[in-house]
Amino acid sequence: MNVELRHREILEALHRSGRVEVPELAERLDISAITIRRDLDHLASVGALRRVRGGAVTTALRGEGLPFDVRAADEAPLKTRLATTAAGLIADGEAVVIDSGTTGAAAAAALASRRIHAMPLSVQAIAALTAGPGVDLILPGGSVRKPEGTLVGPATERSIAALRFDTAVMTCCAASPEAGVMAYDLGDAAVKQAIRAASARTILIAEGAKFTRSALAVVCPLEDVDVLITDDSAPTAVLERLNASGVHIEVC
Repeated sequence: MNVELRHREILEALHRSGRVEVPELAERLDISAITIRRDLDHLASVGALRRVRGGAVTTALRGEGLPFDVRAADEAPLKTRLATTAAGLIADGEAVVIDSGTTGAAAAAALASRRIHAMPLSVQAIAALTAGPGVDLILPGGSVRKPEGTLVGPATERSIAALRFDTAVMTCCAASPEAGVMAYDLGDAAVKQAIRAASARTILIAEGAKFTRSALAVVCPLEDVDVLITDDSAPTAVLERLNASGVHIEVC
């Protein structure tokens, strides 16, 4: 495999997952780890990625190029596990606002059998909750962004602000201690800010890969969420910092 093709394969893997590891790339491309490290060093030198211990992470803004169905299939069992953990932290009778995205849809599915008041912020989450016999479904106004199915805009923000919720189940495109919780555009960030402001408690669901990514719009500092639900691939230093700041962390 020539150099140009290797570089393309590496960058495509980064686009899919946000992070690549040297041993994994060496096995996939059937070349030595030394060659992979040299390729990563070159790509880092031209700004195509950022080197980290054992591999590299993307420097690209994430979210805008990945269709909902593609993201829903990516790590689906993990998203279901995280969503189930979030649902276990919500009591019957609570008023809950559920964020958009694939993880938000998974959270809605996990809550569909519960007795709650729920405002879902995507057509997928609405569909998941409609069948729930104990769900008091509250539909927001706003525009549906196609093909994502996300509810956005001033009418959505006003619908959220008119109510008070016990819990916001928030998702994100990316997260870091420096930048905070991030969304892929300003409209999505505004809705996330609205649900946090309208809720007594914010649960952030973010799989570990989200901590290797960056996105355009900042929602809030990571320390401003009350609960973080993640998996064991999340950076230990980030979890320790959040724990010290009073964020309750669930690793599952």
